[in-house]
Amino acid sequence: MPRKEIPDSAIELVAKHINTRSNKNYSIPVVGHKENIETPQIFEIISFDQIDDSDRRFYAIDGSYNSEQFYNGLCIAIYAAGYICFHRGQQIRMNSLDDPVILGKAYYPQNILITHQEHLDVIYDEFLTLEPVKKLLDFLDENPEEIFPYKKEQICTNLSTLLGFCQEVLEISLVLEIVNLTETKPGDFILRDGTLRPLQIKQKYLVKLGKYAHEKGVKIIAVTKQSPIKMELAYTFKQIDNYLQDQLKHEYPFVETDPKRKKLCCWLEVPDVVLKSAYQGDMFIKKSTHGGRGFGLFFAARLDYVEKLQNYDWLIVDVNIFDAIPQIESNNSERDAAELGSIFKELTRLTQEHYILGYPYPLCEVHNFISLKKHFKEEIIARLKYSLYRDQRMDNVDIENLFLNIHERF
Repeated sequence: MPRKEIPDSAIELVAKHINTRSNKNYSIPVVGHKENIETPQIFEIISFDQIDDSDRRFYAIDGSYNSEQFYNGLCIAIYAAGYICFHRGQQIRMNSLDDPVILGKAYYPQNILITHQEHLDVIYDEFLTLEPVKKLLDFLDENPEEIFPYKKEQICTNLSTLLGFCQEVLEISLVLEIVNLTETKPGDFILRDGTLRPLQIKQKYLVKLGKYAHEKGVKIIAVTKQSPIKMELAYTFKQIDNYLQDQLKHEYPFVETDPKRKKLCCWLEVPDVVLKSAYQGDMFIKKSTHGGRGFGLFFAARLDYVEKLQNYDWLIVDVNIFDAIPQIESNNSERDAAELGSIFKELTRLTQEHYILGYPYPLCEVHNFISLKKHFKEEIIARLKYSLYRDQRMDNVDIENLFLNIHERF
């Protein structure tokens, strides 16, 4: 059966939308002002030979989930979340294993088999007993029905909703676990992929966690490469990049003497008008600890410079609002520009090597550590087949038929 061609008119409509949004001019000046952090705050990157000269610990959290369903109604599903830690440029062990390669700490469920709807309830009930989740619930001192915006029946409506919920809440639970580690000290960083405004926990409880981390002196920062904010600010990013490279780079009083290492970084708070255009509705973007989502404040940042890549090197960074606005609970909205400047400068210790220049490498490492996306099917099936043969003494032909996938024969 021949495939249907997508109409040219549909493609042209999408192209027009992208062009319009990516060329918006929000009149953000390329020359920043210290008194207005919604303009570029420019600084020199930390020298490459000094990036490991810090006693801070840099933690990174990530999670993942995946599932595989077979023609006979058998479904295998799993979620996971974990974290790693770097200190002075070296990854340090977070677990009690003897494995020389696996240094991070991860949590996985025991119940991964689904043959009927009731098994979703079993997965949910087990999730609440996982050590980090249980400690989070104890810390928040409230029933799950009050902490989570959705009831158990809604969460367990389908498998993908349940797995996504478990992954996200487990990631937030790990923030508390890291903050309470005996090794964690004031000034340490916790990085998370995404934002500080997950939808699976009500805001007032997330705010309690954010305030607790702030009081402990631990910096919680969420980083993402993909965001509608980047589409809105694409024109602005291009203008700032051109100014940094074509003009300011030749005038800036660099401390670095090697021309190849002379790099200018910058950050700015994302203005309200940009947020409102990028996100429809006020809940997600509200710069407050009430009436919104989570405990973050959005910034755009360039933390390295690779010529010609333009806005692809810009990141959207969600900073703990208590670090950015220390007196926010007293209705004082003054930003702590010095603290923010320190946070972004420290992040450049993580953006000059490894995988992606301009992106914190611990987040790359933790993604590779915890990801269930690649080879999930092959690994889980191979291990199950081996266990069925060795432990359950099943016939080899029966085992192969159990995992037959009709679609692979099409």
